[in-house]
Amino acid sequence: MEGQIAAYRFVHTADVHLDSPLRSLALRNTELAELIGNATRKAFERTINLCLDEGVDALLLAGDLYDGEQTSMKTARFLAEQLRKLGEAGIATFIVRGNHDAMSKITRELTFPDSVRVFGGRPEAVPAARRSGGFPVVVHGLSFAQPAAPESLVGKFREPESGAVNIGLMHSSVGGSPRHDRYAPCSLAELHDSGFQYWALGHIHKRWEEKGRATVVMPGIPQGRDINEAGPKSVSLVAIGDDGSAEIEERVVSIAQFERVSVNAEGIGDWTALVGEVGQALRRARESAGSDHLVARIEIRGASPLAWKIRRDLDAVKEEAEIWASRVGNCWIEKVETDCRPPPAEGRVSGDPIGELTGLLNEQVLTSPAFKAEADGIIRELQAVLPPEARKLLGDDETSIEAAIALLAEEGAADVVARLQSVRGGGA
Repeated sequence: MEGQIAAYRFVHTADVHLDSPLRSLALRNTELAELIGNATRKAFERTINLCLDEGVDALLLAGDLYDGEQTSMKTARFLAEQLRKLGEAGIATFIVRGNHDAMSKITRELTFPDSVRVFGGRPEAVPAARRSGGFPVVVHGLSFAQPAAPESLVGKFREPESGAVNIGLMHSSVGGSPRHDRYAPCSLAELHDSGFQYWALGHIHKRWEEKGRATVVMPGIPQGRDINEAGPKSVSLVAIGDDGSAEIEERVVSIAQFERVSVNAEGIGDWTALVGEVGQALRRARESAGSDHLVARIEIRGASPLAWKIRRDLDAVKEEAEIWASRVGNCWIEKVETDCRPPPAEGRVSGDPIGELTGLLNEQVLTSPAFKAEADGIIRELQAVLPPEARKLLGDDETSIEAAIALLAEEGAADVVARLQSVRGGGA
C-alpha cells in the first residue's frame, strides 16, 4: 500500500468461546485440565496484547464470545476488563452476537466500556473514528437475538456508504460446514455482490480467506478445545487501504494445540523399538507445533507382530508416551489409539484356532444381516437414552450410523482377538 494514506488497521477474531466447558478425554489429567481450562482466556489476552502492541484502530469480534447458556459473571468481568484496556489506549471494539451469545444469560447483563459498540438486532452502519485522520471507514453490523437464524442476513445490512471503505461484521455459516450448525447461511456470491470491501465473519472454527470484489475472512477459533479443532489457532491482523485493498497477516495466539500424531509400527516386533518410534514422532510433532503446548493424540498404524499386544496394553503405551512427552517438554498425551493389524501370515494360519476365529469374525459374523440388525437395535436404544446434544455422536443419518456400527464392531472383534492372544501367550 505504498504511497497511500495510512491504512485502517484492525484485529479480526471470532468464536472465542471464553471459559468453554472442557471436552477432551485427556482432562482426567488435572494439570492438562488446568492448562486447557485457562487457554481460551490466555488466547484472548494475547489477542488484546496484539492490538496494543500493533497500535491498531480497532478490534472486530464476529460473534460467540461466550459458550451457550453460560451464567458466570466472572467471564463477563474478565471480558469487560480486557476491552477496557483497549479503550484506554484509544482502540475501538466492534461486536456482533453469535448463536452462542444469544443463548448466554450474561449477554444482556454486561455493561461494556464506551469504546465498545455491540450491534443489535437492527442493521447499523457506524463511522469508525480515525486517530490519525485519513479516509472514511464505516463498520456495518447486525446481531441475531435468537440462537437460530435460518436465513441469510446479508440482504438486511445497510447499503454501503459511498466514498468510504465499508466493513461488514457478521456471524454466518457461509459456504456451509457439516460440523457447524446452520446459522444465517449465505453464499460467497452474496458477499462479493454487497459492495463492501471486507467481510469480517465468524462461526466456522476453521480459518479461511478469499479475495475477490470483497475480501472475505473467517479467522477460525483462536484456541482449539479438542482433537477436532486441531492445529495452531490464530487471529487476523488486517490493514485496509483507501482503495479497499486488504493486507492480512495470520497471527497465532493459541496456547495449546491439539494434533494427531501418527506412529508407523510397520514390521516392528520389539516393544522398546516401538516406544522409541512413539518418542521420535512426539519430538517431531512438538518441534513443528506453532503453539506453546502440544496436546497429542497418538495413532499407531501398520502391520506389526506386536499388534495384539499394543491393542491389549494401550494403557502401557500411554504411560511410555507420557514419559517421552515430559522429556520433550510442553507436550501432553490426550489419548492413544491403534489401528495395527498382525501381518497377514500371523492373522490366519491353517490349524491356528485364533487365526480361524479371526477369519470367522471378520468374514461371517460382522457381515451377517442378523449381527447388523442386532447392533443397529443396540445403537438406537443407546441414542434414545442419551441427552439430545449427544445423540449425534454416533451419526445423524443412516449412512453415518452404519459406518459407526461397522467401526465399533471391527474394533470390538480386534479387542477380543488381542485378549485371546494374550491368554495363549501366557499374558506376555
